[in-house]
Amino acid sequence: MPNKTIYVSDGDLPIYDRAQAIAGGNLSAAIAKALRRYVDVEDGRREGFDEITVRVGPKARRKVRFTGVLLGTFGNNSTAIHVYRSRSGKFVIHTQRTGDYTARDADGKPAGWRSWLGLGDYTWAGSTGESTLEVVDTVEELRAKIPPELFDLVAATAKQPAVEDLDI
Repeated sequence: MPNKTIYVSDGDLPIYDRAQAIAGGNLSAAIAKALRRYVDVEDGRREGFDEITVRVGPKARRKVRFTGVLLGTFGNNSTAIHVYRSRSGKFVIHTQRTGDYTARDADGKPAGWRSWLGLGDYTWAGSTGESTLEVVDTVEELRAKIPPELFDLVAATAKQPAVEDLDI
């Protein structure tokens, strides 16, 4: 196996020591893993893709990350849907649902618009929402999974390259 020598400045030595400790003593494996991730992200960026990080699950606590480009967004009072094309050509549907919310006035009646404006004495309660992530292989598979108006936008956008190089 070939050897490579890496020169480390005194100022960077603590980060190398920390990486080696995290990697269980195998600094070479840590460096290779970091370089693989760096090359993947930079290659994707040069192809016009971004690193996307979204929250998923109940209360949207878990984060997931992928390389992609946003194709379209749809929303209403309780739901937001984002559709991405991944670097591998698959389609990613990220759906965010808001939690329940209620406001009551001092008499226990629904507070209505006054609560939105902060007028009067009221209490409120809310729950966190949920977010999901679904991956499909083709544009046609999206049709049954997203609203028709979003599908029309995404289907038209999906045919376009992430980046178009102009010779000007």
